[in-house]
Amino acid sequence: MTLATPHDATIAAPSAPTFAQAVRVWARIGCLSFGGPAGQIALMHKELVEDRHWIGEQRFLHALNYCMLLPGPEAQQLAIYIGWLMHRTIGGLVAGLLFIVPGALVMLGLSLLYVLYRHVPLVDTVFFGVKAAVLAVVVEAGLRISRRALKNRAMVVIAIAAFIGIYLFKIPFPIIILAAGLVGWLGHRHAPTTFAGGGHGGKTSAPEFTGAVDLMFERGELDHATASSSKALKTCAIWLPLWLGPVLALWLLTGGASIWTQLGGFFSTMAVVTFGGAYAVLAYVAQAAVETFGWLAPGEMVDGLGLAETTPGPLILVLQFVGFLAAYRAPGGLDPLLAGGLGAFLTLWATFAPCFFWIFLGAPYVEALRGNRALSAALTAITAAVVGVVVNLAHWFALHVVFREVRSVEFLGLAPDLPVLSSLNWRAAVLSAAAMMAMLRFKIGMIPTLTAASLAGVMLAYSGRPSM
Repeated sequence: MTLATPHDATIAAPSAPTFAQAVRVWARIGCLSFGGPAGQIALMHKELVEDRHWIGEQRFLHALNYCMLLPGPEAQQLAIYIGWLMHRTIGGLVAGLLFIVPGALVMLGLSLLYVLYRHVPLVDTVFFGVKAAVLAVVVEAGLRISRRALKNRAMVVIAIAAFIGIYLFKIPFPIIILAAGLVGWLGHRHAPTTFAGGGHGGKTSAPEFTGAVDLMFERGELDHATASSSKALKTCAIWLPLWLGPVLALWLLTGGASIWTQLGGFFSTMAVVTFGGAYAVLAYVAQAAVETFGWLAPGEMVDGLGLAETTPGPLILVLQFVGFLAAYRAPGGLDPLLAGGLGAFLTLWATFAPCFFWIFLGAPYVEALRGNRALSAALTAITAAVVGVVVNLAHWFALHVVFREVRSVEFLGLAPDLPVLSSLNWRAAVLSAAAMMAMLRFKIGMIPTLTAASLAGVMLAYSGRPSM
């Protein structure tokens, strides 16, 4: 048997990968998955579609579109989905775990170094430069999302409303997401063309291509991909206790006010509403971690994002940094470093366990979801709201990076955060402007920009050490 390639050539039909072969490839992807979801999805496409022909182009994009409908990191969920297709539940578990474990281990090591050596002068100046570059990264992400999401005036209005809601009225992020989804669903009924969803695969028509997984479907070898109510109930019976059982047990053992219950409950909630990627939820997490719970100082959230940008795996691993610092500073009777490690693990569990649940439960129904235009319209409105949330995130970072002091100003019953102009940190402003110029004007990559900003932070220290 031969198959057609995207270049109209013919090659021998690909054989189904063995489990050992898949493990090696998933480990490679996990160690090389830098560059955010776009880079991670491109890497998987190269490894699985172009190089090995394990999955066809159409099915890859089909899976990606489904994962874009879900809360959580879409790139990791795409890995779980494809791993599940090839080798059932164990394949999905291995693919999803290998996608996050390398980055999680690096993040744990960086968190340890952060609490142990954060105030060493050299490290202090490096993080000063990283903060300035992170502001540029967030601005660039906001522009990228806005180009995709703000297709008409209705989407612009939704984005502005989301920004006003979270900045001036302090409306919680989950409510903004739910409201935007409702607006999109209702809008589809009255103005379907305005709220029509676009494809997320980045291509309008995928070329014909038959991969190993597609051939397995044709041979009837993927019976686990057939949807049934009994399979759905079994998945719920296994994964809901796995996900929420530890959180409930910690609440019963330590009480509702303990750091463990707070971490488990808060990040389990985040796992349900993180539509739009990591940048969308970070503003709400930063607000809660800094202002509501007092786990971190404002500048430390920026530090964590800078660390997450330099590690493989999904950017949402920054939440692991938050969990580590929160438990490290409220260890109870434990050693602070041990408590920090447990807090990081609990945060990882609450954040990523649902990703496996969404795929194992919903993937068999993916064909039905694919053609649901009302659901696509809701996602379109949510993506527009994400733009407003990311703008608020950039604004929040800018206030705490460029200015040393920020105050809440009472105005008509509202209390927006405004900078104290006399506290302007000119070094941070210069570094941030240079980083934005590098990324937006000269298209320099994220990692080189972060590295250069770190070195520049150290060099600026010789002209008088900056205040952090």
